[in-house]
Amino acid sequence: MKRPIAAIAGTGRGLPAAVMTNFDFAKIGIETTDEWITERTGIKQRYIAREGESTTSMAAAAARQAMQRAGVSAGEIDAIVLSTATPDRLLPATAVDLQAELGATRAAAFDIGAACAGFIFAATVAEGMITTGVAETVLVVGSEKMSSIIDWQDRSTCVLFGDGSGAAVFRRAKHHKGILSTYLRSDGTLANLLYRPGGGACMPFCDDVLQDRSFYVKMAGREVFKHAVRSMADACDRALDGAKLTGKDIDLLIPHQANMRIIEATAKHANVSMEKVYVNVDRYGNTSSASVPIALDEALENGRIKDGMTVLLVAFGAGFTWASMVLRF
Repeated sequence: MKRPIAAIAGTGRGLPAAVMTNFDFAKIGIETTDEWITERTGIKQRYIAREGESTTSMAAAAARQAMQRAGVSAGEIDAIVLSTATPDRLLPATAVDLQAELGATRAAAFDIGAACAGFIFAATVAEGMITTGVAETVLVVGSEKMSSIIDWQDRSTCVLFGDGSGAAVFRRAKHHKGILSTYLRSDGTLANLLYRPGGGACMPFCDDVLQDRSFYVKMAGREVFKHAVRSMADACDRALDGAKLTGKDIDLLIPHQANMRIIEATAKHANVSMEKVYVNVDRYGNTSSASVPIALDEALENGRIKDGMTVLLVAFGAGFTWASMVLRF
């Protein structure tokens, strides 16, 4: 087992004020029921951003909380790595808007795009920066306003997603606590199973793109489910192998909160009992790259993670991308 180089010093989360329950879909003309959504996904409600709430504002709330808990000032941050699929604007990066909001004038700030697996990708970037000496203190954020890219006329996708942000401050590890192993993978040949066809440089916004609604998320649900289970299982195996551990050594599994069935299948493969799995998909829905850090922050806040525990993070998202990380707290 390698000696950890980077560790989490503090976490936080930022959420919109408004909650949308499954019962609220009838009010916007979606033919569905609470029972239908709950049975298929495990989701009961999600947070939805309203006017004035943005990817940056949610990220700032999460970041400030993480910085306070880490005892870090804005001037101490060397880098900000922000994962998002819903940038407030296409140029510049949302990370620099966050930098300005926080007053982190010394920080290098940039976005990464790895969809739902983005937080683990970003945390791995932070580990590399600390390892090489480029940075000593890195703010990692996953922030998403998924409600802005969801087709609210498409029942198969609009019931799944929510908005929110999660953040973590990474610093140099002490006392053998921190990141023990990481595993990252992608498969671009499957990109068209979960993607946004329009709105990018190849199909810029125009009347046709707006009328055919191609700028919204499109998903082949059954195929995504199949690949998600397979890939998250693979990621769990690889991260555990990298840390020279087994599922029995894991005190808590924090999976991407996309679907209760995927979570249960992942836990079963990793040989981790559901009593050791952190689940909040019922209250948040799928918040993409914010999913894992929101759950991680909640788990720390409510005492599910205690000193000396070993935690496995795992996620899967569009790309396809998948990732896992083992940490000792």
